[in-house]
Amino acid sequence: MAKSSTSKGPRKSVREGKSEFGKDRRRKHHHFLVSVNYADGETFGRVYTSKEKATRFAERQRRSPIVKSVRVTQVS
Repeated sequence: MAKSSTSKGPRKSVREGKSEFGKDRRRKHHHFLVSVNYADGETFGRVYTSKEKATRFAERQRRSPIVKSVRVTQVS
């Protein structure tokens, strides 16, 4: 049984040349998640691309009397 080719052009390999991440500008920074736990059990999270901004936000939240704990974690 002959295989019929319906492609319109030459097929490119997935592994050809540089990876797509090399061109992807979104991958050139890290993400930092700030998790805030409140005394009433509520949780809030915000993601920053700058560690400095994330730590400044966390310190600002820690000053509040209703905040139980704040954590900064790198997610990517």
